[in-house]
Formats: sequence, structure tokens, C-alpha cells
Amino acid sequence: MSYSSEDSSSPTNAGSRKFKGVRQRKWGKWVSEIRVPGTQNRLWLGSFSTAEAAAVARDVAYYCLRKPSTLEGLNFPMVLPCSVNQAVDKSPRSIQKAASDAGMAVDAQLTGGCWEDAGESGGEALSISIEDYL
Repeated sequence: MSYSSEDSSSPTNAGSRKFKGVRQRKWGKWVSEIRVPGTQNRLWLGSFSTAEAAAVARDVAYYCLRKPSTLEGLNFPMVLPCSVNQAVDKSPRSIQKAASDAGMAVDAQLTGGCWEDAGESGGEALSISIEDYL
């Protein structure tokens, strides 16, 4: 399921920012999944404590699976590099692991302190790179 940042139709999250490819479970956990291009299969990316972590996981998977020419489809375009080193294995399973690891790293950083999107309010940028997980 995909939400845009402008969509505030969900009563449980009205007023909070929504991310593409991220949804919240009834019990508060945030989950992320993405469709594999050319198939009807979904790639489960994981369950996270924060929406931002789930959004970063989705961004990593989206970038690896689709190789977009622009970064418009990403939740955090400033976090991912413009080019990615070619990984030997680009299977859905390796992409799933890279995305899950990136999301868990963000969760670890966020639960240790406050983090803001670098594009908003001039906050400190998240020091995470997709190369760390491929």
C-alpha cells in the first residue's frame, strides 16, 4: 500500500507525515513492502519501530529494483546517492536484505535520539548510504 505525503485520510495518522510504501499496523509497528517490477509479487521489507525507517527501507528497495532516472519517487531523496556501485547479486532476496538492514540502521539511530528529514527545517542529514548495505 502506498501513501503520499499529502494524503491524510487515515484517522490514526492524521496530521503526521505519510511515506510512500509504508503503513502502520494496529499495534503501532510500521511495515514496508514493494512490488517486484514485471511480476505481481510483493517483496516484504520488514517491520520497524518508526515510519522513517520503513520509508528508508522502501527507498533502498525502490532504487535497487527500478533504477530510476530521477529521485522523485523516493521518500528521502537526499539520503540515497545518485549512483550505486554495481552489486554482484541483484536478486530480490539480496535487495530485501539490504533494504531491511538500512531500515534497522535508521531505527537504531532514531531510537537513540531525535532525527529530522534533512530537507525540512535544516536538520542534520542522516549518515547512511546504500553502498553500506549492498
